[in-house]
Amino acid sequence: MFAIKLTLILAGFILYLFGTVVGFVVGIPALLSSGEPQDIITAFGGFITWMLITFGFIIHIIKTALPWSD
Repeated sequence: MFAIKLTLILAGFILYLFGTVVGFVVGIPALLSSGEPQDIITAFGGFITWMLITFGFIIHIIKTALPWSD
């Protein structure tokens, strides 16, 4: 059971890290070079999605580490 949880945690972390690197290395230079309104709206949507996923991970880690009674 521990190996399955560790594998899922590492797979999630690697996917999150990959998405973050791709977003910042590929997305930001493309946004700065173009500057079209559609590209800006798409980049804003991608940034908001990234922030929601990040905050979701943080909340999940805190709730897992400190299980309060509901």
